[in-house]
Amino acid sequence: MNITLYGDSILKGVLLEEGKYKMNRSWEQRLAAEHGVVIRNRARFGCTIGKALGLIEKDCAAHWPEGELALLEFGGNDCDFDWAAIAADPEGSYVSKTPPETFRSSYRRAVELVKESGREPVLLTLPPIHPVRYLNFICRDGLKKENILHWLGDVDAIYRWQQMYSEMVSQLAQEEGLRSIDLRAVFLRDTHSPEELLCVDGIHPSRLGQRLIFETLSAAMG
Repeated sequence: MNITLYGDSILKGVLLEEGKYKMNRSWEQRLAAEHGVVIRNRARFGCTIGKALGLIEKDCAAHWPEGELALLEFGGNDCDFDWAAIAADPEGSYVSKTPPETFRSSYRRAVELVKESGREPVLLTLPPIHPVRYLNFICRDGLKKENILHWLGDVDAIYRWQQMYSEMVSQLAQEEGLRSIDLRAVFLRDTHSPEELLCVDGIHPSRLGQRLIFETLSAAMG
């Protein structure tokens, strides 16, 4: 079996350690070795569903072997805002990088492209974020935290907004009759604390979180 990964830095294996972004592909390599599969990692740091559509369309024009799976994981960057602009003018009106309706329609188009190529799309929900850590991280270089909080209303609004995008992924999988892998539920059920499963930026899975992703994907593959 061959598996292509489409997504952002989570599937790319990005970590934030000692103040620097690092790449850890060991979970991916282990998954390939233990299940005897070939994995093509097409995930990109900072990728949104809109940015990925061109890549997916190009890939889907190629010939794919029978039994090919395509795992899709998007939403973490799509739901993000221009925090610098908000910090400068908290009374303004802002939209996320990919507004919800655009996110749904673009994701549906990506699914259609994968299906038309003869592959099976499998959708991944989003691991939860740690809103306090994330807010502290985006304000690390001097953005006015009080202004961002004024615009948000409360810090947990960051969590709820990102959660909505994950729920849109689940809904799309149900509507299209697709297999899905609920990473979010696995992270929330895990006995480790959120702080242990996420890096200091509050969004990227830690090495422990990456191990949890490996275990989840491995179990889904049987």
